Amino acid sequence: MKIGVLALHGAVIEHIQTLRSIGVEPVAVRLPEDLEGISGLILPGGESTTMRKLVTRWGLREPVMALARSGAPILGTCAGMIVVAMEITGGDEPVFPVLDVTVARNAFGRQLDSFETILPMPILGDRPVRAIFIRAPIIERVGPGVEVLARLPDRRVVAVRQRNVIAISFHPELAGETRIHRLLATMAAEFAEPREGTAENGAEPWSLGEAI
Repeated sequence: MKIGVLALHGAVIEHIQTLRSIGVEPVAVRLPEDLEGISGLILPGGESTTMRKLVTRWGLREPVMALARSGAPILGTCAGMIVVAMEITGGDEPVFPVLDVTVARNAFGRQLDSFETILPMPILGDRPVRAIFIRAPIIERVGPGVEVLARLPDRRVVAVRQRNVIAISFHPELAGETRIHRLLATMAAEFAEPREGTAENGAEPWSLGEAI
C-alpha cells in the first residue's frame, strides 16, 4: 500500500520517514501523475501561501480534490489543516476546500512562541498525544458534519475529522508520534481493499492496534 506526501514545500521528509517506520510505502507527490496508485495523501506543515502558489503552478488542485472526493483519506498537519479548510480567516482563497471548518493562521504567534504539550485524543486510545505546535493554526468554526478529535485545555479545537479528511494543528511527525499515521494507514487500507497493507522495504506492517 502506498500513501503520498505532498512534496512541494514544508516538513516532507519527516512524514516520509514516519510512514516508512510503520511499514507503509511513501510516495513524494510533486506532479498530478504522482497521485496514481496511492491510497491516501498527507498535506504537511510549511507555509500555506507558498503551498497554494505551488499547487496552482503544478496543476495539483483538481487532481487532489478528485482524490479526496473519491474517499481516499487525507491528513493535513499544521499548514495542511489550512489548505483543506473551506474557510480561512482574513479572506484567503481556499486551496483544497474539503473540510467544513474555519481556520485562523498563526493563531499562537511567531515561531518563537512554538510550544509542546500533551493532548488527550480518544480516537487513538487512552495514552495522550505528544503535540508540537509551530506557528500553528486554530479552528474557529466547526461545521455540523465535523467531529472534534482534540482540544487544548482552553477548549480551542486543534484536531478534527470529517469523513475521510483529518486535520490537526500540530506536528506528530516531529514528536515521534506514529499513531495518527497509523490511523491514516488503517483508513487507506479500507479505501484500497483488497490490497494488502504490507511494505516492500522489510518494515513490519502498520497496525493501529499495536500503537494504542
